[in-house]
Amino acid sequence: MVVEEEHESSYKQYGPSPRYHARDTAVYLSHQQGAKVLLGSATPSIESYYNAKAGKYGLVELKERFGDSQLPDIQVVNVAEEGRKDQMFSYFSGILLQGITDAIERKEQVILFQNRRGHTPFVQCNTCGWVAKCVNCDVSMTYHKSTNHLHCHYCGHSEPPIQVCPACGMPHIESKGFGTERVEEELELLLPEARIGRLDLDSTKGKYGFEKIITAFDDHEFDILIGTQMVAKGLDFGRVSLIGIINADAMINFPDFRAYERAFSLFSQVAGRAGRREQKGKVIVQTHTPNHRVLEQVIQHDYEGMFMTEVKERKNYQYPPFYRIIRLDVRHTDMQMASDASSRLAVLLRSSLGSRVLGPEPPLVSRIRNHFIQTITLKIERNNVSIVRVKELINQAITQFGLEKQYKGVRISIDVDPY
Repeated sequence: MVVEEEHESSYKQYGPSPRYHARDTAVYLSHQQGAKVLLGSATPSIESYYNAKAGKYGLVELKERFGDSQLPDIQVVNVAEEGRKDQMFSYFSGILLQGITDAIERKEQVILFQNRRGHTPFVQCNTCGWVAKCVNCDVSMTYHKSTNHLHCHYCGHSEPPIQVCPACGMPHIESKGFGTERVEEELELLLPEARIGRLDLDSTKGKYGFEKIITAFDDHEFDILIGTQMVAKGLDFGRVSLIGIINADAMINFPDFRAYERAFSLFSQVAGRAGRREQKGKVIVQTHTPNHRVLEQVIQHDYEGMFMTEVKERKNYQYPPFYRIIRLDVRHTDMQMASDASSRLAVLLRSSLGSRVLGPEPPLVSRIRNHFIQTITLKIERNNVSIVRVKELINQAITQFGLEKQYKGVRISIDVDPY
């Protein structure tokens, strides 16, 4: 059994149940059947590499790229410094724009990475600060130029764009931030002669949409391909000589304990799309923090350094691979009921699991589809603790909670290893 790009977060099923990780399922299934499993990745997940280092998995390392092609040169561009020099053109530094122009003149291709789909992540009133939010979810709505509507990426609700602020009545509504559609729009103005394609969830919705765009780019029908993390998924293009990462800070500063690991992995994987034949490729990374350790590790192709730093921090702060995380989401249409119910469930869990129970607290998005959410997190040691016993204690607490009639209608979802 082979699991290609085993580090991919898309292998994790978040909802609906069953919430499983395809990689872990493959490992367990192969164990049951007495089969071998091969986990392949240029940037393995911390958990898999830790298991290999600990001797639980075998480890085979490939030190050379296929066909003896060289790793790309990576150049970090300080966006703030470029702005001071008046060398920022919309979202593109002068260095990146010149690199794109040179590549097109040489009849080569360019991939631009922006890990946010849509046109504008949110719209805001410039007078009072009001932000357009979904009526069903506690999240801002994204404007999509292709539909000329605001869309919620959680529940699918959409509505026409706002012309007048409903809070203060002023017409000063402005677009904030940028997604792949906005990058495409701005680049068309800066380079009107370039042939530009876009690869994201919106552009690939039709039948065979993904294959059509990939084939067209491989046939050189596009000079530039703008995309989300889809462009990092093991694609092999012979003419791509330049990769541009538009906004590295969004990935690095994401509030998640795996942010640095995922940023390193995604930047390295995107960079790997360049120079996959005889010619050496180039990667230009735009950021406000050019000296960030993750970017330095990406430049040096130093996976081992990233791994050692992350493992040390995770051991100190009780995260995988040293601890297992179990998340319980308590949901109800009434905010107070969700809060009271989650507090009661936390008390029941603490009676048997003690300080391993954290929360409850609202997650980043605390309301989805008109259900308010409170999250309880359990951190369970991997050594000297029976996960089977832990599951029994959790089931006992939930069963006892279910017998208390005042919490009727409260929904509880459990996610083991929610990452």
